[in-house]
Amino acid sequence: SVSPGSLLLPSLPCSSHGSPTLLSPQAAMTKLAQWLCGLALLGSAWAALALAPPGLQPPGPLRQALLPLPVYLLVAFGCYSLATVGYRLATFNDCEEAAAELQEHIRAARADLRRRGLRL
Repeated sequence: SVSPGSLLLPSLPCSSHGSPTLLSPQAAMTKLAQWLCGLALLGSAWAALALAPPGLQPPGPLRQALLPLPVYLLVAFGCYSLATVGYRLATFNDCEEAAAELQEHIRAARADLRRRGLRL
C-alpha cells in the first residue's frame, strides 16, 4: 500500500523491477524548502546563542560578534547573488540560429498582416 505522503514515480529504464519508485516527501523537497529549513536551523541556533539567559550568555567579545552576524550574512549573500548574476550575464551564449528564425517569423507575420490590410 502507498502512504498518503509518498509520491509515485514511473520506474526508470535501468531499474530491475517494473513497479513504481516510491519517494518520501523529504526526498521530493524543493530547493526553496531546503533553503528555508537551513535558514530556520541557523536562525534558531543564532537566537539560542544571542538571546540566551544572562547566566548562559557567551563571553562579551563573542556576543559582540554574534549579534550583527545575520546582517553580515545578508550582505554577503547579496554580494554573492550580484556576482553570480553578473557572471551569468557575461557568459551568456547567443543563439544565432534562434535569432534568425525569430526574425523570419516576424517578417512572415508582418507580411501576413499587410496582406490582410493592417498598416505597420
